[in-house]
Amino acid sequence: MTIPTERPSWAPGSDGYYGEFGGSFTPEVLHETLAELRGAFDEAWRDPEFWNSYVSMMASYAGRPTPVTYCENLTRRFGGARIYVKREDLNHTGAHKANNVMGQGLLVQRMGKKRVIAETGAGQHGVATATMAARLGLECTIYMGEEDIARQHPNVFWMKQLGAEVVAVTEGTRTLKDAVNACLRDWAESMDDTHYVLGTACGPHPFPQMVTYFQSIIGQEARVQMQALTGGLPNRVYACVGGGSNASGIFAGFLDDPEVELIGVEAGGKGIETGQHASRLAGGQGRPGIAQGYKTVFLQNDEGVMQDTYSVAAGLDYIGIGPLLADLHQRGRARFESVTDAEVVAALRLTIQNEGIIPALESSHAFAAAFREASSLSSDQTILINQSGRGDKDIFTVADALDDDDWKSFIRRKSAEYGE
Repeated sequence: MTIPTERPSWAPGSDGYYGEFGGSFTPEVLHETLAELRGAFDEAWRDPEFWNSYVSMMASYAGRPTPVTYCENLTRRFGGARIYVKREDLNHTGAHKANNVMGQGLLVQRMGKKRVIAETGAGQHGVATATMAARLGLECTIYMGEEDIARQHPNVFWMKQLGAEVVAVTEGTRTLKDAVNACLRDWAESMDDTHYVLGTACGPHPFPQMVTYFQSIIGQEARVQMQALTGGLPNRVYACVGGGSNASGIFAGFLDDPEVELIGVEAGGKGIETGQHASRLAGGQGRPGIAQGYKTVFLQNDEGVMQDTYSVAAGLDYIGIGPLLADLHQRGRARFESVTDAEVVAALRLTIQNEGIIPALESSHAFAAAFREASSLSSDQTILINQSGRGDKDIFTVADALDDDDWKSFIRRKSAEYGE
C-alpha cells in the first residue's frame, strides 16, 4: 500500500478549499484547536512511519485489505456489465467507518489527548469510535439524535457495552445534523483534552482532507484489485453519499483515471417531488451555503434556513455533502443520482437473495443505482459498487419495510417476555 503523495488529486488547496467549497468557518474559540489539529495532521501525513503504522494496524486489527467480490448471479440477472463489489462490510465493526476512526485514534495518541467525542446517524460511526476508544484506552462520548437512536438501537447497545457514554440529542429533527451541532458545542468546552472524531468528509478544514486521507485506502486497494481480477479498471464506480466519506475514499483511487466514471448516489427518500429526501445534488434542490463550519451545497430555503431531510437510511439523512464531492459535481468529474426508499429495499432484497450478501441500507442506494444502469452496458464492461457497510444493523427498519410476519411474531414474543 503506497503512502498518499504530497499533493494527491483529492487534496484541497492550502486554505482547505476544493474549488469554491470547503474552508473553515468556526467560532473564534475553536480556531486554536483547529490550528493545532491542522499542524498535527500535516506533520503526520508527511511522516511515512505514520502511514505505515496505520496500514499495519488496519491489517492486523480491522481485517484489511477487504476483498472485491464478483457478483456472477446479479450479472447474469441484469445481462449487462459485470458487477463487482468492494466489501467494506467485512471491516471490523462492519463498515468503512473503521478506516477513519482508527486513523484519527492514532493521531489522537500522537497529540497526547485522552478523550474523544463523536456524532453518529446510522450508528456505525459511533460503534467504530467506541471500539477505537476501547482499543486505545480513551474516554468516549457519542452524540446521537433521539430519532436515530430509535432507528438504530442495536448500535446504541454496542456503543454502551464498549464503554461509551451515549447522549441523546432531542433538539430540532433529532437526527444527524442536530447531533453534529451538539458535538461541536461539547468540543468548544473541552478542547484541551478532547478530539472530535468527525465521521465523514465534511466540517471545517482539515476534516474533509483528513477523513479522505484515511478512507483513500479503499480506492487504493480497489484499483489494484480490479486490475488483478479483470485486467483493467472499472468503467463505472458507484458509492452512496450522505456526507460522503466512503464515496470520497473509493473515488480517490480513480480520480486520475478519466475513463472511469464516478457515480455518487444520494437518498431520494419518498421521491424528490415530495420534499422528503436528502438529495442535494441529484435533485438540483441544494444551494451553496455555509453551515457547521464549512461551505458546500446544502438543502436550505430562500432565507438560508436548513431544511429537514428524510431517508430510510439514517446515515444518508444529512443536509450537506462533502466539499470534495460538491467540487467534483461542479467540475463534471462525478455524476450524482438519487434512488427512492422503494428502489433501495428492492435492491437490498435482490442482493441478499441472489448473492448471499447483506448490504446496509446506505450501501443499498449504490446497488440500486448500479442495477438501474447495468443492463445499458455491454458484457465486456465492468462496474464496481462500494458496499460501505453490512446490513444487520438495519434489521428493525428492513423488517418493517419487508413486513415480515415471522419477525413481527418474534418481536411480540420478546416484548411479552420483558413485560412479565
